[in-house]
Amino acid sequence: MRRPSPLPQPPASARASKAERPAARVPRHPDAVDDTAPVTPFVRPDDERTDGGRADGVASGDDGETTRLRDVWRASRARRRALSAEVKRFTVRQRRRRRVWIGVGAAFLVTVLGTAGAAYSPLFAVERIDVVGTSQLDVAAVTAALDAQMGTPLAMVDDSAVKAALVRFPLVESYTLEARPPHDLVVRIVERTPIGAMQTPAGFTVVDAAGVALSTTPDAPAGQPVLDIAGGTDSAAFHAAGRVVRALPDAIRAQVTAVSASTPDDVTLTLGASGSRVVWGSAERSAEKAVVLDRLMAKSPPDRAKEYDVTSPEAGVVR
Repeated sequence: MRRPSPLPQPPASARASKAERPAARVPRHPDAVDDTAPVTPFVRPDDERTDGGRADGVASGDDGETTRLRDVWRASRARRRALSAEVKRFTVRQRRRRRVWIGVGAAFLVTVLGTAGAAYSPLFAVERIDVVGTSQLDVAAVTAALDAQMGTPLAMVDDSAVKAALVRFPLVESYTLEARPPHDLVVRIVERTPIGAMQTPAGFTVVDAAGVALSTTPDAPAGQPVLDIAGGTDSAAFHAAGRVVRALPDAIRAQVTAVSASTPDDVTLTLGASGSRVVWGSAERSAEKAVVLDRLMAKSPPDRAKEYDVTSPEAGVVR
């Protein structure tokens, strides 16, 4: 067999070893970092090496940790200071208003305490008592009964003591106290209105519409009609008669000499010396009946009429 002829060999100079051949140069990117360049360690200046590090800039583990904690603490404190300054700046109006309200409240409290202290002091003690609203009561007697309140500060006048002093006067229906600084106490009295006198074993007792006995005399008192009421002061007839008498105008009331009633629906009045009668009926619509009676009496005076019937206000009758 015929052997193949050998391939032609390059010259010896061309057969240099791969180790002797220069490495192929690869183009580098302009932003690439040259990792073959020598590394120069960073050295912190002397005035910045506060952590006790070595001169070559490499700090020990403990010193580095302390430095980081200190920096964190300083940053936190600066942040708190900045936040506090911002809060103060944005709440200045609120704090100003709060100071104003506190000042106003303090002034009001001082005023109230000062006024209360003065009111309860002898500077406002009672030196004079004025009794008003009386027509039947003896003013001097009422004033004397209230002498215990003299010298008492107006704000400390004992209402229960005043009530105990006035309850001794049956004519007193109600009262009110009025302080007039610095030294006056006014007692306003509402007297009971008598409606007539009822005959009793002790004589004639003047009573009001509630049946309260005001006074007793042996003879019938002048100016008071005699009451002839079935069942006494606790009966419904008495209460109806009381309502009728209180509804009468003063001019007619002065002419009534007697009031009688056996039931709440048959109240009858007797007028003057003529003895004319007024058939009133029940106490319902007494105000209207009083107006009708006044008109009837104006047209026909009692000396020319024997009876006035106002049982029905719409149709008053004169007989």
